[in-house]
Amino acid sequence: MRSDVTPGDSARVGADAAAAAEEYCARLTRGHYENFPVAPLLVPRELRAAVQAVYAFARTADDFADEPEHEGRRLALLDAWERMLRSAFEGRAEHPIFVTLAQAVTRHRLPLRPFLDLLAAFRLDVTKTSYETWDELRDYCRLSADPVGRLMLHLFQKDDPGLLPLSDALCTGLQLANHWQDVREDRGRGRVYIPREAMARHGVPETDLDAPRAGKAFGALMDELVGRARDGFGAARGLPRRAGGRLGWQLRLTWLGGMRILEKIEASGGDVLAHPPRLSYADAPLLAARAAAWRG
Repeated sequence: MRSDVTPGDSARVGADAAAAAEEYCARLTRGHYENFPVAPLLVPRELRAAVQAVYAFARTADDFADEPEHEGRRLALLDAWERMLRSAFEGRAEHPIFVTLAQAVTRHRLPLRPFLDLLAAFRLDVTKTSYETWDELRDYCRLSADPVGRLMLHLFQKDDPGLLPLSDALCTGLQLANHWQDVREDRGRGRVYIPREAMARHGVPETDLDAPRAGKAFGALMDELVGRARDGFGAARGLPRRAGGRLGWQLRLTWLGGMRILEKIEASGGDVLAHPPRLSYADAPLLAARAAAWRG
């Protein structure tokens, strides 16, 4: 999904139009919680506007880094987005996303650092096209994925220091699963998130990513990549139980959804080039049954 927001555009509301700002964020996020570690229907009413503001902020910044209409001014837009973010944390906002976000900052004492980390990741999407090592990619995930989980823990008042590593592991696992399902899409944007050291070890040149189907070497590479993502989910297995309550159920479904993507990759023999895996409504009964039978 593309947002239609540009810093400085005419889509602005005053601070006295909080309801309109919240509806703007809700409209932007409705039905588009891709790889977002919270199930929207299970969000308590008192947190809904804040969650939608976090999503709208990240979704729009991601579009600045990705969508073709922003070519040539991506970094300038992200810089403007950061200025608006900092103003919102100081209680000054005009754009509807930041009006709602400023209210969330006040009500829930949201920290600034996770938002700045997300913007750092989007800037990397503009300036960095590949990753040499697993450590490099993990550092990227620390910026692009982990902050969202930490913000959700904060909003649900579950930000116990002991839960943070589990949340980070889940978010990184989700990010990796997303990268593996989107190999072709990312390649079309000129990006490769598969570490070059792993590609070299399996004898997979970058040009193989342009093939219509995956060869044997690519399949073996994907086995390793799926294993790395599974490591993240495995490390996060205890998070839903320890978080408890509604958030625990949301994390359970998020965990299961990410693992389902990995299952689909394995079922295709690792051929994400010909068969990019996606979750659909057909997966819902299976995920619901697994959630009900969860033993974390």
